[in-house]
Amino acid sequence: MSSILVTCRSKPSALKHYIPAMWSGGWEQDLEILSPGDPVPLLNAFSGLLMVGGDDIHPSYWDPAEPLHPTAEVDAGRDTLEIPIAREAWRLGLPILGICRGEQVLNVALGGSLIQDIPSYFACGPEVHRCGNSDVPLLLHHVTLDPTSRLAGLLGHSEISVNSRHHQAVGRVAPGLRAVGWHPETARNGERLIEAIEAMEPSRWAFGVQWHPENLVQLTDQAGFTAQRIFAGFAQAAREWKP
Repeated sequence: MSSILVTCRSKPSALKHYIPAMWSGGWEQDLEILSPGDPVPLLNAFSGLLMVGGDDIHPSYWDPAEPLHPTAEVDAGRDTLEIPIAREAWRLGLPILGICRGEQVLNVALGGSLIQDIPSYFACGPEVHRCGNSDVPLLLHHVTLDPTSRLAGLLGHSEISVNSRHHQAVGRVAPGLRAVGWHPETARNGERLIEAIEAMEPSRWAFGVQWHPENLVQLTDQAGFTAQRIFAGFAQAAREWKP
């Protein structure tokens, strides 16, 4: 039987939001939730890795000389837990879905960097990318996807409406990944804010999204259907994965 590993800080939050989202995508098999302090299982026992949202990643993981931004709220326990897990999942070729912090972990684990604070870097208001909560998923802005990307093919659209609760974002994209989604209105000297990444190799199922589709799956509009497709695609990849 296939099983997906879910990494998080709060197991109650994962049970409330992410597990039902997986069910909405058609996943009917095991889900094991892992948080800091738990014994780390062998990843070859799983057929997928889901890394969920949460607090910030320490900049020492991509540049030991970069100081911690004053607005950062680092989760050192999750850094220590998730970055090695993401690297091992990538080495094994497991399907990987990273959501918000999870997208950032995937990028950092593979050698990329982050923008520590969007408002100060892009000179925009904090409310542009950080508004609403998990129970009130406000659709803040559109994300433009590369129409040739696998993510656009999975979602069936190259422009989608998303919720947004983050102040960090992908900076330098890691080797093996490519940026496929942006918020074009948030830009600096032609550099657009990255909202989605995917594996460059067509044989790998690995995606990261900066928004929170787990909070949108119950909506009955395009945003809800698009969110469901993310989890449905991940569920299918995990069912079909073979070592």
